[in-house]
Amino acid sequence: MDLQGAPGSFQQGLITRVKNIIMTPSTEWDVIEKESAEIGGLYKNYILILAAIGPVAAMIKSIAFGYSFLGVTYRPGIGQAVGTAIASYVIALVGVFVLALAIDALAPSFGGTKNRIQAFKVATYSGAAAWVAGIFGLLPGISVLTLLGIYSIYLLYVGLPKLMKTPADKALGYTAVTIVAAIVVAFVSSIVLAPVIGLFGAGSALPGSVS
Repeated sequence: MDLQGAPGSFQQGLITRVKNIIMTPSTEWDVIEKESAEIGGLYKNYILILAAIGPVAAMIKSIAFGYSFLGVTYRPGIGQAVGTAIASYVIALVGVFVLALAIDALAPSFGGTKNRIQAFKVATYSGAAAWVAGIFGLLPGISVLTLLGIYSIYLLYVGLPKLMKTPADKALGYTAVTIVAAIVVAFVSSIVLAPVIGLFGAGSALPGSVS
């Protein structure tokens, strides 16, 4: 199934891809491995859409319900909420790119084969569970379900040996190092983009409140 095909089948193809990679990852990675792809196409038809789910859900929740801790509720201003969502979205987009480069660079160290496009496929499709789970951040009562996004680690574990040709006995180590790289990228990106959140927060017409 090629998500970069006819426009009329795009939505159905996206839904089918997400469902298959989550429900039957082993067989879906086999399909993905044989597909032709371009980095721009992966971003346009997949990453830009799914990576927005979590930030948008979190933004709506923060504006509507705020953040509660020990009986204290903090509601950020609209500007700050938007700034946080934009920063989170950019971190996700940059994260996929850097993660793919890391996957490609690390492949030979774990007996795999360097292949930039295949690495981008792994970085893109392994994030499906985490991105879709972001919808649970919309309401306070179900926010904990965003933890289901951890399933993306398993998707990564299954996909690396299939697309990067890593021996099965080295897949776990490859996955672990890749996860560490992803955490570092997210941390550094959050520091770099922190001023964006502050800028939006300072310019907000509706300041946050504590109740």
